[in-house]
Amino acid sequence: MMRDDNDPELNGKYLGTITKDFVKVAETLKEASYQVRSRKFSEFPIFPVCKTDQPIGQLLIGNTDVKVDWNYYITYLDEFIQRKLVDQEAIENFQEAYKNPDEYCCLFVVDQDFTNFVYIPYPNE
Repeated sequence: MMRDDNDPELNGKYLGTITKDFVKVAETLKEASYQVRSRKFSEFPIFPVCKTDQPIGQLLIGNTDVKVDWNYYITYLDEFIQRKLVDQEAIENFQEAYKNPDEYCCLFVVDQDFTNFVYIPYPNE
């Protein structure tokens, strides 16, 4: 489940719709990431995204709140460990692969045919 680079399947089927949405929500996600880290909840904020409801994290931006295709949730590495989505042996690999949260957003894309971590760079200001 862990990868340093984005999955090739992402490029064909998902990257367009994720990128289109991301431009609209990037500022909110970046601020939420900063708040999670500055308040010492976690150094590893994660934003699960899904087109339907899903149980990981708390809903941050719903696709009915803003005109986007995906629902954006917020959580962090500890919940992934507790839910056994990242096992004990993979924690160090995850932390090493985790990109700079000031520059990249860590999305966890959940869809019927694709579930994986994806790093999307925040737009330049």
